[in-house]
Amino acid sequence: MAWHKQHKVNSKDKILASAAALFTRHGFEKVSINQVMASAKMTRGAFYSHFESKSDLYAQAIIKAAVLAKQQQLEQCSDDLRTMSLTYLSAEHRDEKLENLCPLAFLVTDINQQDEVVKNTYTKIFKGFIEQTQSLTQSKSAALQSAALLIGGLALAKAINDHALSDDLLIACQTGVTELTVRND
Repeated sequence: MAWHKQHKVNSKDKILASAAALFTRHGFEKVSINQVMASAKMTRGAFYSHFESKSDLYAQAIIKAAVLAKQQQLEQCSDDLRTMSLTYLSAEHRDEKLENLCPLAFLVTDINQQDEVVKNTYTKIFKGFIEQTQSLTQSKSAALQSAALLIGGLALAKAINDHALSDDLLIACQTGVTELTVRND
């Protein structure tokens, strides 16, 4: 008996949610298709009816991760860049205590090793992040500067192993976003 069309959509969404969580936490190289499928509680065979390759899954999972992280962000704060920076540049986000992590910050070093499809996907998500930020600042320059502080600040805070310095960096980037917002209001 054939599966309903909605079952196939639900299966793919389950795989993407699993892959988004694993890739944002561990990167492309450290996650296998078997791990993604086990996390989704599905067999490896189901993978091939939805994706051409691991790279195809990765590109689609980055989009899923961005959507989930944005939804989570909007649930946790108002449509205000200063408030957003407090959640985005938080110890909870850095320490992976949030359910959905931003792929822009968590995969920034991983993307350079990927193919053009993945890089194009990452660029598309970054452009969307800039558009969202610009809608809150009304200035493209302030949006780009804020994005660099948000994404770069979180990526650096995660990369360094001096916890106090990492905390200071998060606070400094929050302050930088606030100052940009005040300057451009």
